[in-house]
Order: sequence, then C-alpha cells, then structure tokens
Amino acid sequence: MTESSGPVCWTVQRICTCKGFLSEKEFSLYLHIPFCFEKCDYCDFYSVPVKKSGEQWDSLADRYIETLLLETKRRLIPYGSSFHIPSIYIGGGNPALLGASGISRLLNGLLQLIDASPREITIEANPETITQSFLHSCSDSGITRLSLGLQSFDESIRKASGRQGTITMQQLYQAAKVFGRCLSFDLISGLPGQDEKLLLRDIEKAISLEPGHISLYALTLEPGTPLAQRYRSCEDTADRLWLLGRDALIKAGYKQYEISNFALAPAYQCIHNVRYWTMKNWIGIGPSASGTIIHNDGTGCRFTYPPNLDAFLSTASLDGTPAAVLHEELDKMTMLKETFLMGYRCKEGPDPGLFSMRFGKTIQETIPKTLAKWQNNKENTIMNFLNNFLLDVFLEVENNRV
Repeated sequence: MTESSGPVCWTVQRICTCKGFLSEKEFSLYLHIPFCFEKCDYCDFYSVPVKKSGEQWDSLADRYIETLLLETKRRLIPYGSSFHIPSIYIGGGNPALLGASGISRLLNGLLQLIDASPREITIEANPETITQSFLHSCSDSGITRLSLGLQSFDESIRKASGRQGTITMQQLYQAAKVFGRCLSFDLISGLPGQDEKLLLRDIEKAISLEPGHISLYALTLEPGTPLAQRYRSCEDTADRLWLLGRDALIKAGYKQYEISNFALAPAYQCIHNVRYWTMKNWIGIGPSASGTIIHNDGTGCRFTYPPNLDAFLSTASLDGTPAAVLHEELDKMTMLKETFLMGYRCKEGPDPGLFSMRFGKTIQETIPKTLAKWQNNKENTIMNFLNNFLLDVFLEVENNRV
C-alpha cells in the first residue's frame, strides 16, 4: 500500500510492548485457517493443500486449533480483562476443512477468552465442501455470518480457473436455510471463458438464494500464480464485465457500500471488513496473518506472521512464548495515506471522527484542494475512480509536508 518508515524486525515481544499498544482497547480478531484441498490457480493467499482424511490430518487439525487458541490467548494477555472485540473473522484457505467438531472446538475456545460475544463472527468456506453438520455446528457455536467463495456457478469456467470441486444448489439451499440473509457470496468477473451472459447468469443464481450480501471482484492476475502464467485477460473486457455485474446487483436492490461489496441493507454489511476500511484496530493470528494497531497520535504498529505453517506450529510453543512476528513501526504520514487509501474504498469515506482525533485536523482541512477539485462530480465518482483521486490526495499531503 504505502511505504513503511520505521524499523522492521522479527521479534516475539515488541508487539506486546510497542508504543501505545495498550491505548486502544477495542480491536477485531482475524484467524487464518491455511488449509485447502488444492490451491486455486488464481489464488495468492497463503494456504497449504491437505488431504482431509486419516490420522495425520486429524492430528494436524487438532494441533493447529490448539496452537491458534494458545497464540490468541497470549496476544490478549497485555490487555488484561479490559478490551472489546466487536468482530471475529475466520478466513483461509478453507476453514470448512476443520469440520463440524473442529469449528465447535475453535469457537468454544475463543469465546472463553473474551467476556462478551462479538456482534459479528464471520467464517469463510468453499461451497463445495460445506455439509449440513458443518453449517449447524457454525450456527450453534456462535457464527453469525457465512461467506461462501462461489466465484462462478459455471463448471467450465471454474475448471478453466483451476477451481476444484463441484457446487450443488442443494448445498447452497442448506446454507441459506441456516444463515438466511446473513449469507454472503463471492463472485469474480473476468474469469477465463466468461462472457456477459454467463456473468449475469451467475448473478441471477446468487440473487435467487436471497443472500444479504454479495461481493463482486474483478479478476486480478497475481504475479506467480498459475493462472497469470497461462491466461492473459483483457483489462477493458474485465472492467466492462464488472460494470455490467455491478449494475445488475444495484438493479436487484443491492447497494454498493464499498468498491466490490454490495448489501441489501446496512445491517448486512460486513462489520469486520468495514473496520479494516475505516482503519480501526485489528489483530490477526496464524501464518501470513497481520494486525495493525493505530495510536491516538496518528502513528501505528503492524505485525505479520511469516507465511509458514511449520514455523507457526513450532514457535508458538507451550512454554508461553508468543510466535515470532515481523514488526513495523508506522509513522504519521504512512498512516495518513493508508487512512485515505482504505477509507475512500467506501461510499461513506474515512471515519471523520477518528480522522480528526488521530491527525489533529479534519479531512477537509487536510486535503482542501483535492476535495474542491472533486466536489462537483457525481455520486460515487471518487469510489469508482479511486486511483485518480488518490494520486491527487497523495500529491497534496506530500506537498503540505514540504
């Protein structure tokens, strides 16, 4: 996103003692479940392919859940008993591979570490791996929101994208029955072989299940992924398909509240992700997970676990020593830029109260020239032309620093 301007080091203690770490007592939790059957060709998230069968898998899953809970407990120790967690997000990989019993153990363990249940607990899953027992275990354990990575219903498109498994409508009906409107679908535009007709059919099928939330992402060919090596997408075509999909979602009553996210009503927006975009504190745990704590003086600190399952399992040991993390001190200019970068992804923009508290000025006082330049444009122009807007923002704040 933006450059880090502070020291970077691997450490087991700095995250617990860095300046201001205890000044913010409200933060969200992200827990990374790195397991999947096979890595999809477009995915650049950290994941570890596993075979979900036999004693070896059972032992690995049990050990990972135990380590994740131990590490979570250690990260919470500096806060004592005085903290608030408004949201938990369990992502991956494919958390559904933990199964019904694994999810139950994980959630029961988590909720014992905090005083009150979060307002929102989201879990991701690949729809081809969900079962009725998994769905009911999620609901019974306190999961309030299910996010399913559909990407596309069309099997030929999924196969061309290296996506494994087959989606059945029966699985999705079961998910809708358990979670109702608190169900979210992920779709991607610009996949190999996709045209207007196929994208609109995907959107129509998704809408027919009446989820409260749909995410529509334009395909990004991440360097080094198998899909990027064999498929050349046309950016103009991908953008055209995404715009077509956006218009279809809006016409169906889904309101665009962030560049790629649409909800039937504010109650169905993803609280956890909104906290990311408005630069509120979060702690991430698990291999490749990161966290960011922003201080009241506008500076911050970020920590990231190495993307290594073995390292996480071995260094988060039973002796009470937290796992090593990459620690970065973030100066005020870095945090200012990230606040604009993330905040203007949303229709509402950055949180004005937090902005003034952290940076000592209002947004209007900080970028008056940029806002004046864009103020006469139509609604959502900033969100839909974010890169151009941010170029103006960054130029103005850099000039002001000089």
